[in-house]
Amino acid sequence: MASSNSIETIRVSNTEQTKWVELDATLEAVKAATVSAQTSGRILRLNYDVNDIVPKGAALLEITSKEQGAELASAEAGLARAVALNTKAQQTKNRYEALFPQGAISQGKMDEAIARATSAEQEVSAAKANIIRANESLTYTTVSAPFSGIVTQRHVELGETVSPSQPLLSGFSLSQMRAITQVPQRYIDALKRQPRFKLSLKDGREFSSDKLTIFSFADPLSHSYQVRISLPEGEPNLMPGMWAKARFSSGIIKLITIPKSALIERGELSAVYRKLGQGFVLNQVRIGVSDNHKAEILSGLDDGDVIALDAYRMLLEQQASK
Repeated sequence: MASSNSIETIRVSNTEQTKWVELDATLEAVKAATVSAQTSGRILRLNYDVNDIVPKGAALLEITSKEQGAELASAEAGLARAVALNTKAQQTKNRYEALFPQGAISQGKMDEAIARATSAEQEVSAAKANIIRANESLTYTTVSAPFSGIVTQRHVELGETVSPSQPLLSGFSLSQMRAITQVPQRYIDALKRQPRFKLSLKDGREFSSDKLTIFSFADPLSHSYQVRISLPEGEPNLMPGMWAKARFSSGIIKLITIPKSALIERGELSAVYRKLGQGFVLNQVRIGVSDNHKAEILSGLDDGDVIALDAYRMLLEQQASK
């Protein structure tokens, strides 16, 4: 035990602090898609490759369109024929309607003319539908980007023959990212009470978000819940796969925190000089979270204990007094 009236002291006390749960998180794109072929043909042109940035609506690739063009021409000819037949059928019906009251046309012929006119109208509608279908099939020969983003994978080669539903290109949007983390089951109730995350990236940027999607079921192997954390839209230099630290509050706890100068650390030993009577005694403590200025004391000190503010000065004075 050593005593010194010149040693500055502090009285420790319990303070309420937020208890943080820190987890690993990974960024992913909100919009990610694989575009597939909607018609058959041969790849005529590839306008973008892996890692290229693509604006929304840009033509990603082109497929041969001879067959689709022929279908459109046939549909247009069918419409012209249906319109001509409908015109003739309507004229016949109108003429019969004018002659029928005079008794020049029998009821059977009148009914037949009405049926032909109605059928001709339906044929025109069907021909117009064929035009729409053929036009749509022709537009499928140019595959456009559903959103602006970056190409991550190419599934076809130039000159390759493709068929409907075959994957062509994959990519994601750069405009909106989210973080994915796994929350252990024991913390999920605390997160639901205070649904807010703070995220820290390796480049020093920090985000706070209360826009969360907490999955309603746990993983059967890890017994953890997946949580999606929305990030600000349009934030630059965010990429899928980036690593982040995500933390949330699990409640308020009472802790003792002391200045780092009051702590002596030698390997795995951590201790302070606690005042006992008129002197000081070396008192081992167990520390929790610490930084360059403060250390959290988990055990070894009680509320109201008095310790030396400068532990190393106290150590020197102890050695000098021997």
